[in-house]
Amino acid sequence: MASMSTTAFPKTTTTPPFLSHPLAKPDSLIAATVSFPRSRTLPRRRATTTLRVRSALIQPDGGKLVELVVPEPRRREKKHEAADLPRVKLTEVDLQWTHVLSEGWASPLRGFMRESEFLQTLHFNSLRLDDGSVVNMSVPIVLAIDDEQKALVGGSKSVALVDADDNPIAILSDIEIYKHPKEERIARTWGTTAPGLPYAEEAITNAGNWLIGGDLEVLEPVKYNDGLDRFRLSPFELRKELEKRGADAVFAFQLRNPVHNGHALLMTDTRRRLLEMGYKNPILLLHPLGGFTKADDVPLSWRMKQHEKVLEDGVLDPETTVVSIFPSPMLYAGPTEVQWHAKARINAGANFYIVGRDPAGMGHPVEKRDLYDADHGKKVLSMAPGLERLNILPFRVAAYDKTQGKMAFFDPSRAQDFLFISGTRMRGLAKNKESPPDGFMCPGGWKVLVDYYDSLSLTGNTRLPEKVPV
Repeated sequence: MASMSTTAFPKTTTTPPFLSHPLAKPDSLIAATVSFPRSRTLPRRRATTTLRVRSALIQPDGGKLVELVVPEPRRREKKHEAADLPRVKLTEVDLQWTHVLSEGWASPLRGFMRESEFLQTLHFNSLRLDDGSVVNMSVPIVLAIDDEQKALVGGSKSVALVDADDNPIAILSDIEIYKHPKEERIARTWGTTAPGLPYAEEAITNAGNWLIGGDLEVLEPVKYNDGLDRFRLSPFELRKELEKRGADAVFAFQLRNPVHNGHALLMTDTRRRLLEMGYKNPILLLHPLGGFTKADDVPLSWRMKQHEKVLEDGVLDPETTVVSIFPSPMLYAGPTEVQWHAKARINAGANFYIVGRDPAGMGHPVEKRDLYDADHGKKVLSMAPGLERLNILPFRVAAYDKTQGKMAFFDPSRAQDFLFISGTRMRGLAKNKESPPDGFMCPGGWKVLVDYYDSLSLTGNTRLPEKVPV
């Protein structure tokens, strides 16, 4: 196997890092623990936590950032090797997972999961390493093949992974082929086997009956040539950028929707609180999800255009904000998936993670209700195995304050003064070219959203596939 690049980071003696400086006010920031009632069966993690300000970025899971792109001098050799191997064709979602693995988002995972890794992920939401330590891994990263592909692989120990045009993308070595338990996978990942789960229908239900795992060698960096590659910073590149900016705290905010002023309030307030805690230069990682999303989500290209307008209009400070695309597909698997979202940001250098209401959730595909309890995501994150080093920052609820004409944190003592504008209502206003209340979203960002829905009506589509320049 080609020598993959593994970036090592200095060990720290404090466990967990960033924890020992007492807070001046106990309610100044809900950080390393979430204030929920104690459970009789699940002891609350980090019940007495203090915070120490440190300058080094948090270590990646396993202590090393695993990068699986073949070094430049060996790429020609590896492409020749791939040409003589049995071929496995990647779907669009498979290619996104190949991208995720290649850059180390799933460190210390070194390829598509073999059966032991798949079962640990499915049943324990974690992986046990050779040294006995545990890292979080809550969603299976696997590659499905059908009976015909399995027969073509035969007794080969390696296969070439190719895209839809048969271009070689990667080599999978020391392979293992095992049964694909689709029903069990869906049930354990989503907590239901009801029809209509977007990711399951896209990538599992009609996929092959076998899974193939092994060590991955990606022949060259994955590029999409869609005008957005400049935003796709790898964990290594993000760490370099964060170090260049002198970050002593990194707080990550994932979203798959346009940014409104309630989001901005939360992010700027989080930075203020981190400064109050003694950090000198907290940096926001604004990290929209860039892989597969369901049909009614705003496409990535339009979201990135909207995010740029938010920075241009001064809603967020470009000097203290890094905008980058997270290449993972979206599963809509609620508390199970939000662990993956948090774990991946550790590998990018984030030691604080902002979590909101019903993270990674969706409506039930059959019944008229939410699929998950809205509070379970943040509760699970506070207890998840392998995430002890990450400080969880629950959302404070923001709504439109009619008395101030802007987004503000909700005050239940004067609930009548607040207006909650749901995503459904926001989309309805944009589709009808109506304006939201002043102060809900910056004008430039709102115009992008209106333009998107206007384009849909012009084409007669439910979602606009073509790309827009960013």
